[in-house]
Amino acid sequence: MEQPNLSYIQSMSGGDKAFEQKLIGIIKAEFPEEKKVYFDNIEAKNFKLTAENVHKLKHKISILGLEKSYAIAVDYENNLIEHKTAGKAEFENILQNITDFLETL
Repeated sequence: MEQPNLSYIQSMSGGDKAFEQKLIGIIKAEFPEEKKVYFDNIEAKNFKLTAENVHKLKHKISILGLEKSYAIAVDYENNLIEHKTAGKAEFENILQNITDFLETL
């Protein structure tokens, strides 16, 4: 599985460490809540809201340099729109991968 990284954040910051830390702080603050809302909605089988949650989480996946994971999230979001859960386990593995990474920062 590909690993999250800060390459994109570093390229956006132009070496501004304060900017990098602010963006990382925002991700660390928002991600756990967004993940919780996702799990609440998937458990409730609210496919429309779950698809919206996945859409929102895709941005964090992208910012953390996870290109293959982003493609998985796109497919999963499209499946949810059709009330299918294909890709759920892979997507949830990505969420755990990000959680583990953020805990190291």
